[in-house]
Amino acid sequence: MPQFCAGSAGRNLRLHQYPPMTLTMPRFVARSQMPVSAAELFAWHERPGAFQRLAPPWETLRILSDPHDAGGLRDGAHLIFQIRKWPAWITWEARHLGFEPGVRFIDEQVRGPMAFWRHTHSCLPAPGGSMMEDSLDYRLPAQPLSGIVAGHFLRSQLERMFAYRHARLRADLALHRHLLGAGLQATTRWAISGTSGVIGSALASFLTTGGQRVDRLVRGRARADRGEIFWQPGGAATSESSSEGSKGQVDHAALEGCDVVVHLAGEPVLPRTLGGWSKGQREAIRASRVEGTRTIARAIAGLARPPRVLICASGIGFYGNRGDEELAEDATVGSGFLAEVSRDWEAACEPARQSGVRVVNLRIGAVMTPRGGALASFLPTFRLGMGVVIGTGRQWMSWIGLDDLIGVILHAAATPALSGPINAVSPAPVRAGEFARTLAHVLDRPLMMSLPTFVLRAMMGEVADAAVWSCRAVPDRLRTSGFRFAHANLEKALRWELGMITPEEAGLKILHA
Repeated sequence: MPQFCAGSAGRNLRLHQYPPMTLTMPRFVARSQMPVSAAELFAWHERPGAFQRLAPPWETLRILSDPHDAGGLRDGAHLIFQIRKWPAWITWEARHLGFEPGVRFIDEQVRGPMAFWRHTHSCLPAPGGSMMEDSLDYRLPAQPLSGIVAGHFLRSQLERMFAYRHARLRADLALHRHLLGAGLQATTRWAISGTSGVIGSALASFLTTGGQRVDRLVRGRARADRGEIFWQPGGAATSESSSEGSKGQVDHAALEGCDVVVHLAGEPVLPRTLGGWSKGQREAIRASRVEGTRTIARAIAGLARPPRVLICASGIGFYGNRGDEELAEDATVGSGFLAEVSRDWEAACEPARQSGVRVVNLRIGAVMTPRGGALASFLPTFRLGMGVVIGTGRQWMSWIGLDDLIGVILHAAATPALSGPINAVSPAPVRAGEFARTLAHVLDRPLMMSLPTFVLRAMMGEVADAAVWSCRAVPDRLRTSGFRFAHANLEKALRWELGMITPEEAGLKILHA
């Protein structure tokens, strides 16, 4: 019976490593050109964060195995993760085998939904760079009936996933090279808070796949051997049940020598219950931002070897509800709870600024990613064909794609002339009605109706006012500093984040057998 053998030219892997496989087993092969050498391409896959960067963002996924004990890509290493297929979580365990340094590695399903699954990742030399080849041999359960019923759907999903993976890989590799040319050396040491959140986790995995060192600011027990730095935000109460504040703390010795500090941690703004923010949540939102930032800024000010730059998250909530007014970074602060918090949040960076450290305050708009934030909250109803326009639909919405937000953070770190507030938003803000129509179009679903503001107020209390305010922030300082957006158009950004790009758009050649 024919065997499937993966190996470099003139050298096959030993046959006893693999179970028999017939030629009738479906095979999927995806290839595309990459802008780096095969050795660089393989090295990218070996670094921490590669799995997270390639995971499709439209899927809800969680890693169960400890990344520090996973063994990388070497033979015998295991990866265990779960993927949510409503209403259940499906566990997938894969083992690595067939490891050839600089050439290829293989992962094979040990436990999961498929009857058989083997994925060979090959990094091949090619003119002008390299070729990434993903080759899958798989078998559905209950063949041949399942192949008739679900075979075409599975193939279409594979095309969708690998179009995204190859486009993501190519974009990351190109950006890593650009950053090295812009002065962010591979030896740059980053300290990041909020790495368990959507933005922080994406930033950290991007940096580690580029070979840069990332230290994570964590609460509770921190392990230096895992690149963790202890910190405690401090300030007022941080939960409904606590009545006393805590003193802010940072491990100063561990923070010494960091080149860039990125502060992203903060209590979620969405209300926990209907009716709006409780008193406890308002205190937690304020304390986590203002006191947490002040704790880090004071720690930086006291270092013997401070970072070159502190990049601190803020929000376009700084401007409040401003109608049709175009809001560049020199616009005045607005009114309301979020505006006041944002104002004090940025002011809390002052100790670091006074010590001579360059400080950048990112006023971040609605982040377009299905992994969290505004887009994630809209998706369930829009996917069901029950999407609505919030309020009148005339209010302005300033947004930014997650990839571009990561790019803005990197640009801020690499551009010494940038300091103070920066509007981290797309240059093409949209009205709320246009956002709803565009999302419905991308998902190929109908748009139901408008949700009046008075209904929102009945459900969400004062939070409804923030949900329907009009904020037309524009990225003037990014424009003048030469930043280039990858996804300035809303429809293109949504199609990218939701995996709606075609193999042709991704430069992907696909073979089915």
